[in-house]
Amino acid sequence: MKLQKVLLFTSLFVFFGYVSVAQPKSLEQLQQEFVDLQFGMFIHYNIPTYTSEDWPDPDAPSTIFNPGKLDCSQWAKAAKSANMSYGCLTTKHHSGFCIWDTKTTGYNVMNSPYGKDVVKEYVEAFRNEGLKVMLYYSILDTHHRLRPNMIKSDHINFIKSQITELLTNYGEITALIIDGWDAPWSRISYDEIPFEDVYLMVKSLQPNCLLMDLNAAKYPAEVLFYTDIKSYEQGAGQHISNANKLPALSCYPIQDNWFWKESFPKKPVKSPEEIVTKNIIPLNETYCNFILNVAPNRDGLIDDNALEALKKIGKLWKNKGSVGKISPAERPIISSNIAKKKPVESSWSYDMNIMDFVNDDKFNSSWISHPSVEKPWIEITLSGGDREFNMVVITELEGRSRIEKYRLEYFSNNEWRPLLTGTNTGKVKIHRFNKVWGNKIRLLIDEFSNTPCIAEFGVYHER
Repeated sequence: MKLQKVLLFTSLFVFFGYVSVAQPKSLEQLQQEFVDLQFGMFIHYNIPTYTSEDWPDPDAPSTIFNPGKLDCSQWAKAAKSANMSYGCLTTKHHSGFCIWDTKTTGYNVMNSPYGKDVVKEYVEAFRNEGLKVMLYYSILDTHHRLRPNMIKSDHINFIKSQITELLTNYGEITALIIDGWDAPWSRISYDEIPFEDVYLMVKSLQPNCLLMDLNAAKYPAEVLFYTDIKSYEQGAGQHISNANKLPALSCYPIQDNWFWKESFPKKPVKSPEEIVTKNIIPLNETYCNFILNVAPNRDGLIDDNALEALKKIGKLWKNKGSVGKISPAERPIISSNIAKKKPVESSWSYDMNIMDFVNDDKFNSSWISHPSVEKPWIEITLSGGDREFNMVVITELEGRSRIEKYRLEYFSNNEWRPLLTGTNTGKVKIHRFNKVWGNKIRLLIDEFSNTPCIAEFGVYHER
C-alpha cells in the first residue's frame, strides 16, 4: 500500500508537469533529435491577433483578447495533417501580453474575457496528438518597459520568473525559442540581460530543453554563439548555406504576416508544393529543421485555406526518419565578451581598417593588417584591473584572410606570459583553457597565407 501511494504521488506530479523524470541527454543528442523532427508549426497567436499590427499599442487593454471558439486541438490536428512533428506557441510577444496563468503581471489572459490558460490548452492538445511542444518567449517587452537602456535588476528577475513558470508548470518542453534579444531592432544586449544567467537557469529547470535565440544571425554561421540551434528567419533575408553542418532552424509564415490579418481568409496562402520542394526537403538536407508559421484568427481557429494547404503538404511529404548524423560542434558560446569595446593597440593597420574594429561587436567590420607588416599583433586592455578568463575566440572576416600560426599571451604581475600556440586555420578559432588572471591579452601572428583580417577578437570567462 505504501509503494502504491508513492507511485500515485509521483504519477500525479509527472501528469501535472511539476517534475521531469527524463534522464539528462548530451547536447549533441538533443541537437540531433531536434534536427530529426524536420518540420513543425509556429503559432503566432497573442494580443496582436486582435489588432491590425504585429506590434500593437503596448497598453492595448486585455479585454480585446476575446476568442469566441478557440480550439487548440484544431491546431494540433492541422499540424498532424501536414506530418509536422511539433508546435511552438508565442507565449508572450514584444508587446508583453502573457497567454498563460502567470503570477508575474496582471497583463495576462486570465484578466481577459477568455479567462483561461492558452498555453495549458495548447500543450495538452499537441501532446494528445503525439506532437512535441516548444514555446516562444520575447525578451523585449514594451508593455513592461523592458527596453534598451532601461533594464533594471527587477526586469531580469521578471524574465527569470516568467521563464521559470513556463518551464515548471507545463511538463517537458523540447525547446524554448527566445526573441527580442541582441537584435538590431530590440537593442537589448546579452550584457544588459546576461545570457549566461538565463541559459544556465533554463538548463537547471529542464536539462533536456534546448535554448534557441532567433537573433543569432549576426554571428558567424560556423559556430553557435548564444544559442543551441542556429536560426534563420527567411523573411528577414536570412538563408542557410548548402554547406551548413550545424543544427539549424529556418522559419517562414504560410501567410504574408506572422499574426493574423483580416485579409487572410480570402488571400491565397503559399504553395504547398513550394513549401515542400523549396523549404522542407532542401533544408532538411542541410541539417535544418523547418518551422512554418500558421496564424489562428480572432476566433482562435486556423482559417480554411490554411487548413487545406496543410493537408496538401501532408500528402506530398512525410518524415521518413533521421536526416543524417550532424557533425560534432563546439559547445555554444554563452558568456559575455569582456573584451568588447575595450582599449586596443595593434601593429600598423591597412588604411581605415584600424584596430578599434577588432572588438566593436560587429562581424562585418574588421581590423586589417598593413601588407608590409611581417609579424602583426593585436593587444587588448581589459578594464578594472586583472580579470579572470578561460576562453578566446578569434573570428576572421569572411573570405579575406587565413591566419595559420599564432600565439596568445596575457599580462599578469607586470609581465607577459604565454597562454597557447594556435594552428587553427578555420574562420572561427575557439580556444578554451584553464582559467587565468590578467589585465591585458595579445595575439601574435607568426604565419599567414593572406593579409590578416580579423572581424572580432573576443575574451570570455565561462562558468
